Amino acid sequence: MSRRSQHVVPTDDKWAVRKTGSKRLTRKFDTQEEAIEVARRFARNQKTELYIFGSDGWIRERISYENGPFPQPG
Repeated sequence: MSRRSQHVVPTDDKWAVRKTGSKRLTRKFDTQEEAIEVARRFARNQKTELYIFGSDGWIRERISYENGPFPQPG
């Protein structure tokens, strides 16, 4: 079963966090930095990926928290 990643997306004059495949916004923020901070926490806790979109609507960064540190110790 795949987990839902977190997305930081532009919306109107603000920034929002939402899950993959969801039309509903999890939360709205005044700045992209605030949205990234919260989405990063969600993605780390859920061990998913974080997609950060630019104001142009294109993905500008993708961060994976799915796996532990690489290479794995031992």
